[in-house]
Amino acid sequence: QVQLVESGGGLAETGGSLELACSSINNPRRIFQNRLVGWYRQCPGKERELVVLITIRGEMTYADFAKGRFTASRDNVKKEVNLRMDSLRPEDSCLYICHVGGFWGRGTQVNVSS
Repeated sequence: QVQLVESGGGLAETGGSLELACSSINNPRRIFQNRLVGWYRQCPGKERELVVLITIRGEMTYADFAKGRFTASRDNVKKEVNLRMDSLRPEDSCLYICHVGGFWGRGTQVNVSS
């Protein structure tokens, strides 16, 4: 069973930055590197929404709200998916959830103070 462990959430000020990390456990590298990965978020009162998807070849698709502020990456050797978030806004206060090949993490909470 693949496990995804997120870290890096917490409290930031408006305009600040946070960096999230997602580690894939019990997932062989050869499988991880052949999976679509990404980050989603669940904001209060809203449905889960895509933040960024990263293809096997490293092509990225960002949600409009993330463009220019968030930067994602994947490391197929470490089996990690990371998300750098800059210029944070109060509306970015959500649970950020890692996704790897159909598996979901439990999420890491981000709170941005106004």
